[in-house]
Amino acid sequence: MRSSTPGRDQRHSGGSHAVQGSDLPEALHSAAREARRRMDAVSAAVYLVDEDQGALCLALADGSAPSFFTLPGRMPLDMPSATVRAWATGEAAVLTDPDPDPGPGPAGPDRDHVLPYPYVALSVPVATDERRFGALTVLRVEAAGAFEPAEMGILEDVGRQLAHVLARLVEDGVRVVAGPMPMLVPAGAGVDTSVCTPGWGVRDVPGSAGTSMMFPLRRLAELLNRATTMEDVVAAAQYCVMSSLRADALVLVSAREGRLWVLGHCGDSTELARRIHGTGVDGRTPVAAAFHGRALYLTGDGPPLVGEASAGVSRTEVYVPLRGEGQFVDLPLAGQNRVVAVCALAFSGHRPFPSEERVLLGMMAGLLGAAVERVELSAEQREAAQLLQRLLLPARLPDLPRLVTTARYRPADVTSEVGGDWYDVFRNAEERAVLVVGDVEGHAVESAAVMGQVRTAMAAYACEGHRPAAMIDRTARVLAELGTALTVTCCVVALDTLDGTAEVALAGHPAPLVRRPDGRIQTLDAPANVPLGVPMAQPYEAREHLLESGSTVMLYTNGLVSSRSASPETCARDLLGSTDVTSSSDLEELADRIVSEIVTPQQRRDDAAVLLARYEGAGHGDEPKAAGLHIQRRDLRGVRTARAFVHDKLGAWGLQDMTDVVELAASEIVTNALIHAGSDVDVRLRAFEDRLRLEVRDSATNPPIPSPLSLTEEEAPEAEHGRGMLIVEALAGEWTSYPNGQGKTVALNLVIPQE
Repeated sequence: MRSSTPGRDQRHSGGSHAVQGSDLPEALHSAAREARRRMDAVSAAVYLVDEDQGALCLALADGSAPSFFTLPGRMPLDMPSATVRAWATGEAAVLTDPDPDPGPGPAGPDRDHVLPYPYVALSVPVATDERRFGALTVLRVEAAGAFEPAEMGILEDVGRQLAHVLARLVEDGVRVVAGPMPMLVPAGAGVDTSVCTPGWGVRDVPGSAGTSMMFPLRRLAELLNRATTMEDVVAAAQYCVMSSLRADALVLVSAREGRLWVLGHCGDSTELARRIHGTGVDGRTPVAAAFHGRALYLTGDGPPLVGEASAGVSRTEVYVPLRGEGQFVDLPLAGQNRVVAVCALAFSGHRPFPSEERVLLGMMAGLLGAAVERVELSAEQREAAQLLQRLLLPARLPDLPRLVTTARYRPADVTSEVGGDWYDVFRNAEERAVLVVGDVEGHAVESAAVMGQVRTAMAAYACEGHRPAAMIDRTARVLAELGTALTVTCCVVALDTLDGTAEVALAGHPAPLVRRPDGRIQTLDAPANVPLGVPMAQPYEAREHLLESGSTVMLYTNGLVSSRSASPETCARDLLGSTDVTSSSDLEELADRIVSEIVTPQQRRDDAAVLLARYEGAGHGDEPKAAGLHIQRRDLRGVRTARAFVHDKLGAWGLQDMTDVVELAASEIVTNALIHAGSDVDVRLRAFEDRLRLEVRDSATNPPIPSPLSLTEEEAPEAEHGRGMLIVEALAGEWTSYPNGQGKTVALNLVIPQE
């Protein structure tokens, strides 16, 4: 706040003082102080460009403490802000400038420049004819009114002076870049200067060090409040903890089942994380000791612990082999009632930790502990929800003559919630298949429970041979007896695989689409009817269609096609036409591509199911041969059984020449599934005219390859290593892994040699 309110003439009548500075902090402080004084602003800030990050970084701010924390620490160079505009255009920019060309449509983030704080901002470039260093920004309370042209000229003059000082520093070999955290200088006098922490703020400026230390703490709180995954927590810790303290590495560690597990790491941390991961929680190591609740400060060439008790802690085995003269800090991160994790920091050389930095680390540890506990609890709830969802979806789709099917389910991107989408395929006669897709409203346990009950009813009526309209009508009566207020939409398609007749019935659900052999995409129209759970006086109605051999049918739920830019049917048509389906085996590629196209925020907030079926036609020359095998979990003879199954089926189909290769591939994939998934395993063989397809399904979601979210760049400790897949890749060349309703499917295609 200003101590007085001078008029505008008084405000700028004082003489101009040249910006000075023998080093970078002094030059930045001199300019910010001069700008704040002459503009009668609450704060002034200098941003310096970082070309590597593609951003303007806050280097120094001078003024009132509350206003400091309204200034972004980094601004991407495409951010619609006055500071970025001033740097990019070389002209003064005001944050409240109206959009000169608003154009049609609602205002967006690229048009509406409104601060959430009671300040107006003016920015000018800090640039010479040869180089653009950044921008100088001042904040003033709204009551002071808009900036006048004369005021813009004053600030531009300060910006030019600063640019010339920075240019001289560059000539003297000084690097003009922002530090890991900005330097903050509070306004006013009378601040106690007896405490000064090296490395923080502007040297010899009262209160600058302590105020600067609050910047990363507040930023950490902001970032952790928005964190929903452990990756978000690690990223926040990297920016606000590791960078601000100039550490080389950071590792977050949890303790479960008597062992230490790495939750995430950043910086030069690969070797440190590898040594910690999987070690015993009762070991005589600093990380294990920190779980007792005391912060440890450890040096490689000095006493075992600096400033803390050292009883029972050994430095060997973990730290000393990494950096003999390093400094290590292990911070216990406490949740509500216990230590939930430890944050291990590594430094390349010895450094002291003054009391102010230890206080700062303690406050940061408290914020990190609460965030880790919340994210881990959320992950556990999400895992339980996904397990429930998988158990309610079909374990596998049945093998059907003249009909190839595949399905994908993608859960909503909402933590700890479960959806009500499902799909099913039934075989209720030798030549008749029933395809079902449905959606229960909401994302809650009740939605999943209702989905399970409706799916069971649908399965019963389908197996009894009821036609689609009757299936929906009878299921609606079951739902009415359940006493739930939730509604259900569904689509049922009964297909006669002998003549291609498809009977479609809907209950408030999107109609299925068909891609004809000539590439045309059409809707299999049927009366919309009303969702299950909505009273309906008239019986449900259906409509028949005729499918040609080679047609591909797609049933889907709304979560697949939610979009503001186009109608759901238009989106669905685009997805079905996204690849050229020329053979039955390409159905898997089409399903993968359809799911990968789900990118909008609206789509990610809803779960989605898609069911694809390719009709091969009666008596078709390419009619596939299909066979399946189910292996119980922990079956010690499962791999031998799989090899025998492959040998017998290929022999019966006249493909004896492929037996050795397929047996070896099946053996490796089944072994991988039994060891890492710990679930039942399904093996499926399909022979087409030109290729053979092998599929192995299990209930684990981790891919049989090194995970991208890995402990190192090469390997994730909790992922399936999939080393046997190197053999499979050498044999097949073309293989894939994709999620199914209850886990994943590993599939490979082998070309059948032609005589």
